[in-house]
Amino acid sequence: MTILLFTVIFAALNRRLSIRKIKNRGIKLCGSLFFTPSLLYSFLKNMIKKSVLFLLIISFFAACGNKPANTQNASLTDSLELKYAEGFAVRYFENYKEVIVYSPWQKGSIYARYYLVNDAATPTPTDGTKVLIPLKTLAATSVTHFEFLSLLGELETINAVCSPKIIYNSEINKRIAEGKISDLGDAFNINVEKTLQLKPNAVMMSGYNQNDPYAQRVSQAQIPVIFNNEWMETSLLARAEWIKFVAAFYDKEQVADSVFADVDKRYNAIKAKAAGVSKQPNIMSGSNFRGTWYMPSGRNFMGKLFADAGSKYFYANDTTAGSLPLHIETVLKNFSQTDVWLNCNFNSLNELIQADSKHALFRPVALKQVYNFNKRLLPSTANDFWESAVARPDLLLADVIAILHPELLPGYELVYAEQLK
Repeated sequence: MTILLFTVIFAALNRRLSIRKIKNRGIKLCGSLFFTPSLLYSFLKNMIKKSVLFLLIISFFAACGNKPANTQNASLTDSLELKYAEGFAVRYFENYKEVIVYSPWQKGSIYARYYLVNDAATPTPTDGTKVLIPLKTLAATSVTHFEFLSLLGELETINAVCSPKIIYNSEINKRIAEGKISDLGDAFNINVEKTLQLKPNAVMMSGYNQNDPYAQRVSQAQIPVIFNNEWMETSLLARAEWIKFVAAFYDKEQVADSVFADVDKRYNAIKAKAAGVSKQPNIMSGSNFRGTWYMPSGRNFMGKLFADAGSKYFYANDTTAGSLPLHIETVLKNFSQTDVWLNCNFNSLNELIQADSKHALFRPVALKQVYNFNKRLLPSTANDFWESAVARPDLLLADVIAILHPELLPGYELVYAEQLK
């Protein structure tokens, strides 16, 4: 429209110049009607002015009417600063926030996009899901999301969860008992009908499958599905920084910045203590499960935890994503003479040996230097290690350093770890 307007004005000005050239001539129009040069000039000049004014008015209203379509070109005002996390981004525009979740499997590609608004009538681009914020109700389908919500002071917004038996948080369990939080069933088989009846402002779930049938049906019912993929980050601090992702949906970015800055500061202060140790104990991790032993790679967040704690780990330089499936014979070959066994999945040495007599061949068993992360374990099997430790890696690192280098943290009481007896 702007280009057309300037074209018309330019043509009109050219016409005006042409008219001036015929000021001394007379022109006969419509048979007997004769225009003197000055009269014709005045007539055309007046018509040009009216035409330009008319086009300006039309252009103004056309621009106003097209505003929603121009949201794709809205001006970016700011972006959320991230120090470690790579799986999401938050960008700020004049009337909305854009939250992007990147694909865990294809670097650089977008897994999900959200446009966060404080007014449902706010126009947004059409290539993402509009979410009205701050959220008042949320169906949280993974226990890894709870501590983020707790630190943000938003636990009360949870109105539905999955698998209550594996939930450790006492406040959530209390609200479940009071009937304030509904059970949506298993996280891998969520009750769609119950979700639709509850009508939460949004559902937050881990993005294991973008084409998840549950997510598709809920989205079709105009309930936003928020994919929280913190589990795919490769460091504990990167996972913890996803509190900023959750905070964006509550307009609490400043709270999240403050909370995470404290966690980051404590983590690195504790890490610095272990950086200068003269002796690094050799460690092993995990346990044999149905013939397969899963060991974290050096790229895995647990592998990086071991490095930050000042230890020697056989697979420290392995860049495989996730964990390494190993046969017990391979583990015996590489780890039988280690000093400490961490993250063992048993609760006592007797239970460990009864599960597989080959476990007794590992040196840490004889030294009684075997630890699990089950100190905060409820009879229901709910384990706070899987819940709050995601947001508090500083506490988890302190546990491991206290085990490997007790002289660095005298008098420290383990939070998640426990020694097998």
